[in-house]
Amino acid sequence: MKKRKIIVYIATSADGFIARRDGGVDWLDRPRTSGDYGMGAFFKTIDTILWGAKTYGVGLKMSAGNLSSYAPNIKNYVFTHHPPKSNPSGFEFINEPIERFAQRLRANPGKDIWMMGGGGIIASFLDAGEIDEFVIHVIPIFIGEGIPLIAPKNRNVRLKLLSVRGYPDGVIRLHYAVERQVPESQAAAKSGKVKSKVQTAKGAKKR
Repeated sequence: MKKRKIIVYIATSADGFIARRDGGVDWLDRPRTSGDYGMGAFFKTIDTILWGAKTYGVGLKMSAGNLSSYAPNIKNYVFTHHPPKSNPSGFEFINEPIERFAQRLRANPGKDIWMMGGGGIIASFLDAGEIDEFVIHVIPIFIGEGIPLIAPKNRNVRLKLLSVRGYPDGVIRLHYAVERQVPESQAAAKSGKVKSKVQTAKGAKKR
């Protein structure tokens, strides 16, 4: 069975922001290109969308409170510590560890999974080793300040460039695979085991 990939498919300004500080994305308003930067083709490859709570809130405002019509027949999961009492059609609110959720989601048959964002939930999945690819559309504009693609933290995550495509209007699409990272929890556990073995070996030598 083909492994379901979790893919960040997103646009950023040339200085690396996905939105203004207030969540505004007015700078994304531009004439549509043929194929809309490949969005239609990508949408056919997914059947699930992952949302951070803030991004979900912005989406509600942009859709006048009717996000269910945005992607019919798509399963949507919203990550929040404060889920509502009832779920809108097609949406489920999640408050559980990233690794457990991702493993459960990947275990179910289906298409790939679109990580919608924003920066906080992308960072959480990335740090848990649960992001497979990034497709980043770099828009030729500087907005000076805003919400970064990934919430800041000291990290080193290596990427493998899969493809680059330029569009006539100056947009560049970068497609990266994330080199498999060991989740922090597993790395800490492994480090603890190694230290324990070293200490045991040292103790044996002294005896």
